Amino acid sequence: MPELGRLAVCLALLCALVSVIVSVRGALTRRGDLVRTGEHAAYAVFGLVALAVVILLRALLSHDFSLEYVAAYSSSTLPTNYVFAALWGGQKGSLLFWSFMLSLFATIVQLQNRERNRELMPWVTATLMTVAVFFLGLVTFLTDPFERLPTPAFEGADLNPLLQNYWMMIHPPSLYTGYVSASVPFAFAIAALATGRLGDQWIRSTRRWALFSWFFLSLGNLFGAMWAYEVLGWGGYWAWDPVENAAFMPWLVSTAYLHSVMIQEKKDMLRVWNMILVLLTFSLTIFGTFLTRSGVISSVHSFTQSGLGPFFIGFLLLVLLTAGGLVAYRLPELRTSGTIESFFSREAAFLFNNLILVGIAFAVFWGTVFPVLSEWVRGVKITVGPPFFNRVNAPLGLVLLVLMGIGPVIAWRRATPRNLWRAFAWPVGSALVAGVVLLVGGIPFGGAWVAFVGGVFALGTIVQEFWRGVRARQAMLHESAPRALGRLVGKNRRRYGGYIIHVGIVSIFVGIAASSVFRIEAQQTMKVGDEMRVGRYTLRYDRIDSQENGHVARTAAVLPVFVDGRQIDTLMPEKRFYKKPKQPTTEVANRSTLREDLYVVLGSYDPQTQLVTIQAYVNPLVVWIWLGGLILALGTAVAVWPTAAEREVRVVAPAGARVPVE
Repeated sequence: MPELGRLAVCLALLCALVSVIVSVRGALTRRGDLVRTGEHAAYAVFGLVALAVVILLRALLSHDFSLEYVAAYSSSTLPTNYVFAALWGGQKGSLLFWSFMLSLFATIVQLQNRERNRELMPWVTATLMTVAVFFLGLVTFLTDPFERLPTPAFEGADLNPLLQNYWMMIHPPSLYTGYVSASVPFAFAIAALATGRLGDQWIRSTRRWALFSWFFLSLGNLFGAMWAYEVLGWGGYWAWDPVENAAFMPWLVSTAYLHSVMIQEKKDMLRVWNMILVLLTFSLTIFGTFLTRSGVISSVHSFTQSGLGPFFIGFLLLVLLTAGGLVAYRLPELRTSGTIESFFSREAAFLFNNLILVGIAFAVFWGTVFPVLSEWVRGVKITVGPPFFNRVNAPLGLVLLVLMGIGPVIAWRRATPRNLWRAFAWPVGSALVAGVVLLVGGIPFGGAWVAFVGGVFALGTIVQEFWRGVRARQAMLHESAPRALGRLVGKNRRRYGGYIIHVGIVSIFVGIAASSVFRIEAQQTMKVGDEMRVGRYTLRYDRIDSQENGHVARTAAVLPVFVDGRQIDTLMPEKRFYKKPKQPTTEVANRSTLREDLYVVLGSYDPQTQLVTIQAYVNPLVVWIWLGGLILALGTAVAVWPTAAEREVRVVAPAGARVPVE
């Protein structure tokens, strides 16, 4: 069976090459038979890669330790759910999984556009299959997951214990989905540049793909933060690690694009800027993949040292040169005569929003690559730590939070004083009241105070928009409030879905600000019966509880938790020892409420004296970060879901766009 998997990957690479060649030739000669051949070859790529994935999964589930990959990333005692995670737990399997996702999305795009965008589709197919050729080439020649060992192993080395966590079941697939789906808007952008069809059609065709990619990048970052929070045991969820940054940068640029593209659709402006943002988002996904697989940076998230770095850099340069050349060639056609008429306008607010997002992305990029550049230039690696990122990005983030309240409600073209008063009187008044209340309540003026006040302002503009929309429908159509709200959102899902997403982002901002500024921590070495205090909590060390099976040994400290003398919970932070890799890990115990998290870590344990060292943290409002993610998911679902009018209207290709069939 592994030989069949290897054959499937080789045939998939061949089919991808054929698809690229015949699609480009079909586009240049306008031969429909060649275009169809290219599409069918792309379908074949998906079928063959899917077959290879199934074969590798079968090998993992059957513990076929004759395969080097299976022996390196699984074991006979590994729980089944983590056996599935082993598919993307190593470099070879993750590249095959990437190829599978890419071929799947290419197939979906082909099916979606059977009757539309026919002039663009050959170039879309060729672009997606070019990316597939690169990844399948790596899988075929450099990272073969079906490589056999000279002598089959008796037992596997097991999956990295840090990856044996629920969030690692969904964090990498979510991030891969966001990364890979960014190739679809990129492919349409290349197609638009190649054909000269630079209007809004390619943007409208990829609007949901861009939002889909952004959504899964959002989930991937949040799930990764949850994993770090639960597994690494340092009391936080984001450390500006290079691989975290690599996933954050395309999210920032994609967010900028989703905002600026509305200006192009509404005012036919920023066409060059939007094209660059789409191309840059995809380029950053390749750059992020390079960081995790090249070995040039040290990260708990990255794969082991490998020789793939030069290949990713070469492919990234090819992408940048090709895309940059096409943009330069089409620059006269991309430019438009539209200009921003006033500083006080929605166009200006969205432009400032874009500049800040891209500015944050550049700061993160510079801080991430600077250690590598310093080592190349001077031979000494200069580390850039969290203080740099926080000092640069925190003020920019706060400005972005305020702009999030301004942009959606300020008038297009030019806002008059009357427009500004009507749009912002109530939100600004609410924010001022909230600021005074916070000061009276003991929250000092500073970053957290600005974040809370800015969040109230942004929420005020959103609530005001919903309120006015509902009241208008009630006045005109005499609907009940719930019916008016439902119809209001249903008639303009994109707009109100965006508002809901903004509510989620505000929630995330508030959670980050509170947990970063007001965190309390304590550490104490304790014997049985001792107590320690952290914030309003008292923890008592009762005993050690030990469990063991063939896979892992667990040692947990039993800690009843008291508030004002009343027991409210019992927490059991653990030390685990995984037997196959002979590696210890820490499992935190966390009591989470809407108010705060009590986060407890078993720092050390002496079995001779029964002494334990406990690290405890009180992290305010952390749960609001995760709730913000749920709200964000709801808003995305609302924005993506087609309206009744879109479901009824069948979109067809514009006249003359179809490739003639010979």
